[in-house]
Amino acid sequence: MAKIDFGGVVEEVVTSEEFTLEKAREVLKDEVIAVLGYGVQGPGQALNMRDNGVQVIVGQREGGASWDKAVADGFVPGETLFPLEEAARKATVIQYLLSDAGQVAMWPRIRECLSEGDALYFSHGFGVVYKDQTGIVPPENVDVILAAPKGSGTTVRTNFLDGSGINSSFAVFQDYTGRAKERTLALGIAIGSGYLFGTTFENEVYSDLTGERGVLMGCLAGVMEAQYNLLRKHGHTPSE
Repeated sequence: MAKIDFGGVVEEVVTSEEFTLEKAREVLKDEVIAVLGYGVQGPGQALNMRDNGVQVIVGQREGGASWDKAVADGFVPGETLFPLEEAARKATVIQYLLSDAGQVAMWPRIRECLSEGDALYFSHGFGVVYKDQTGIVPPENVDVILAAPKGSGTTVRTNFLDGSGINSSFAVFQDYTGRAKERTLALGIAIGSGYLFGTTFENEVYSDLTGERGVLMGCLAGVMEAQYNLLRKHGHTPSE
């Protein structure tokens, strides 16, 4: 695994050439991965894993638009598509990809579905890092891991389909089985990552809050608004 110096910060980087898809399949051959939530990240990750030959089921609330989308994508009710808790009980890896609010609301019920040795997987560290606010405290007898694609769920899928893949961060918060890192890397490759960058749950949250919430949703919007107002102030129309 390569160590790359990014401006004085040495990071661990794992590529799909050294941790191959074949190796990922071998690591995950006895796993059942339940993708809980079929809204933002869920579809891209579930479909990519399914296409990569990993055993995937989906957990979603019945009767809603996301349930119907999963059906349209080829997941079959009663076979590969189940209500949330049923999917979690059937799985050995629970990908907890509900919204932040959904994770908080469902946690007491999902926690009861975890068995010893399961892996609890996140694509955002918020729930675990801010446990005092969310109440998400994983039991001690499961792996707690993270693979966070550096893009939207739509990009995760479209990049996979065009063969380019997408980079992801990975982290292990809790290693109960001794296999947590291996599981994390295998899942990162299975969802379509070309490069996996080592991080922590805490750093992933801080990076997300700074990059997405601060820069993309705050700074860039503010810059565009300021530019618009400056143009108007000097008598220019926005189209100019």
